[in-house]
Amino acid sequence: MTTATQKVDLCIIGAGSGGLSVAAGAAQLGLSVVLIEKHKMGGDCLNTGCVPSKALLAAAKHAQAHRLTNIPGIDAHEPTIDFSRIKDHVQAAIDQIAPHDSVERFEGLGVRVLQGHARFVDRTSVEVNEEIVCAKRFVIATGSKAAIPVIEGLQVDQVLTHEQIFELKVAPSHLIIIGGGPVGVEMAQAHRRLGVPVSLIESDRLLRNDEPEHVDVIRSALQKEGVNIYESAQIQRISHGDALDPNTPTEVVIDQAGERYALKSSHILVATGRTPQIEDLGLEAAGVEATDQGIVVDAHLKTSNKRIFAIGDVTGGPLFTHVAGYQAGIIIKQVCFKLLTAKVDYRALPWVTYTDPELAHVGLTEAKAREHFGDAIKIVRWSMADNDRAVAEGIKHGEVKVIATPKGKILGASVVGPQAGELIAVWTLMINQGSKIGAMAQVISPYPTLGEISKRAAGAWYTPSLFSEKTRRLVRWLSKLPF
Repeated sequence: MTTATQKVDLCIIGAGSGGLSVAAGAAQLGLSVVLIEKHKMGGDCLNTGCVPSKALLAAAKHAQAHRLTNIPGIDAHEPTIDFSRIKDHVQAAIDQIAPHDSVERFEGLGVRVLQGHARFVDRTSVEVNEEIVCAKRFVIATGSKAAIPVIEGLQVDQVLTHEQIFELKVAPSHLIIIGGGPVGVEMAQAHRRLGVPVSLIESDRLLRNDEPEHVDVIRSALQKEGVNIYESAQIQRISHGDALDPNTPTEVVIDQAGERYALKSSHILVATGRTPQIEDLGLEAAGVEATDQGIVVDAHLKTSNKRIFAIGDVTGGPLFTHVAGYQAGIIIKQVCFKLLTAKVDYRALPWVTYTDPELAHVGLTEAKAREHFGDAIKIVRWSMADNDRAVAEGIKHGEVKVIATPKGKILGASVVGPQAGELIAVWTLMINQGSKIGAMAQVISPYPTLGEISKRAAGAWYTPSLFSEKTRRLVRWLSKLPF
């Protein structure tokens, strides 16, 4: 029985990265705010996504460093790995960050936090824990969950997703990963470096949204480290065994270019994408339109009920934590400052795959640029092999690739190599500001740094014209003039 009613300026459903950002900003700017979360504060990013995955990748990178022979004079060796203690390290990272996303911190900011399931009862109110919350504005930020594909024999309770993989304390005897997107390739490399045999199955190609030649670098790195990769492969069936009994393994039968393979494993990780969490929110009562892809929003992140916004994964994409944070700022501008023209612009949206080497991108890929501009684009590159800092550190592979219009307006950039996620930031700024490549060419870059690769790529843009016969004739003519 409903017992109480509260009226507030803003009610946020979901305490993931997007919901938390809106709640913190709105409360500190003076609005009365209610934040509702039915599970864990911090959402997927803190508990089952970004934080634990990067902690696991860090452990795997430390393990791999023992095996490397990049620098002569340092002997490589196989490290001793305690899988259970590594998972303790992962949990410790979560625990250290958790207070920043905690109920206590947000209540200290003036947010009223309700822990329970929220459901709209009409266009202006939700019910949670037998309490009605009425608000001038709502933000739905309920995120997404792992999408499980339909495969003959697959039993949902017999496979792992990103929500369970970090809780696994015993190393799999063989891990099969279904899905060759960022999560799949990151987890493949991390587990292989931690001593786990890994097979990766992808129905298309690895990292299909990235530049193919840069994906080649990642694929080669994974294969060199021992990951078995099956691309353009279709899973025919799965026969589940007993994860605790090595004599009854799980079998995954695949077809790749007409060849059938029967792969045996102790564990399966499903990493085939995500689906929005919109179940039992009472969206019909709220007048909010949604599809299987998520809640429908306009460029201002408003739903079909203009009192209600939706942000983050629940809208169907782009599925990045930093996008949810960016979208939170768009909402704050509208709700708190009445800047009704504020809307999203993804032209300078970066993304990173945190393998080793890393792969980062911003703006248009070459394929997308050709769709929009045809052959009226120009591409320049600079290799890590020609970067002095990379040479000093024994880095042999990687490059930056920049796509621009013939007049030099930057359309997109991709970096593969160490610290690619850091190196892409400067190109994100350039695209966001509408800068031309000449601005990068004029940057004074510290030497020796990996970041110098961006300036070198920009400089390569001018090489054909700068050292042309026409320019040489001009220089010869100028040399005859009095100083």
